[in-house]
Amino acid sequence: MASSRLTWLIIAILVTQPSMSIASDLSVEVLGVRSNEGFVHFGLYNNSETFPTNDGRLDGARKAILKNRSIFVFKGLNPGHYALAVFHDENGNGDFDQNFLGIPVEDFGFSNGALAFFGPPDFNDAAVYLPPKGLRLTIWLD
Repeated sequence: MASSRLTWLIIAILVTQPSMSIASDLSVEVLGVRSNEGFVHFGLYNNSETFPTNDGRLDGARKAILKNRSIFVFKGLNPGHYALAVFHDENGNGDFDQNFLGIPVEDFGFSNGALAFFGPPDFNDAAVYLPPKGLRLTIWLD
């Protein structure tokens, strides 16, 4: 009788506990930074409709540059598909500077080696899969 009560108690505890979610880390290294001046801006996206707009970011960061590289780790993400956009804010003004024709004057890059051609790449071209164990990726600036 006592073992039956114990079994029901364990089942009740398991049923009432919130489901455990898996938190993954996404480590991003940016290479090919032209100088150690300014910052590298990281933009993380999980929505094709808002990629790569500043307002549509899931998360973002601004990190210093050391030895022409910058690293940031997005922590506690759910496994799934994400795309990243990064740029070298060399003058430190917080903007992705472009000339009067809209051509970027600061270096940039995207996850998965996605290329920009008369505009940013498609989300699906830049998307990477973040598994439960986490992921490390490198983005080279153009």
